[in-house]
Amino acid sequence: MTTTAATDAEESGAHPRFAEALRALGLEELLARTRRFPEATRTAAEAAAAIGCELSQICKSLIFAADGVPVLVLMDGASRVDVERVRAELGAGKVTRADAAVVRETTGYAIGGVPPFGHRTRTRVLADRSLLAHDVVWAAAGTPYTVFPVEPKELVAHAGATLVDVREQHG
Repeated sequence: MTTTAATDAEESGAHPRFAEALRALGLEELLARTRRFPEATRTAAEAAAAIGCELSQICKSLIFAADGVPVLVLMDGASRVDVERVRAELGAGKVTRADAAVVRETTGYAIGGVPPFGHRTRTRVLADRSLLAHDVVWAAAGTPYTVFPVEPKELVAHAGATLVDVREQHG
């Protein structure tokens, strides 16, 4: 890692691997907008309270296993992922929530701090359309204490995501 990445990461509070990924994508300006909080923003509710935004403006980065293969689902903070819809979208036999070890192995980050991109391995990415309802959403910057703002379309593009409808439907 370059010293600049290390310095930027320290200043922003972003995880060094994530800072490096942003630089590789030409998104250094996101580091300047990254916010660090003294209290953990591990859950969407904690993050929304710390930022002072709506719960649905938080982008959760969730790892599932589709027939044993990790897949990343980007979901707004106010909604839950419907695993049946993910299964149908991927044409998989079985979809389950990945455990903490798989999440860390796949992404390089711990649950609660997984960013939407800049992972250790390339995975298939699904982004729920609900994220597009906002001008800006907030996502984890590689640690449970840091978040960054990004336009949803930019987020989908940089994550290499396919736009889908995989939210649990109510009513």
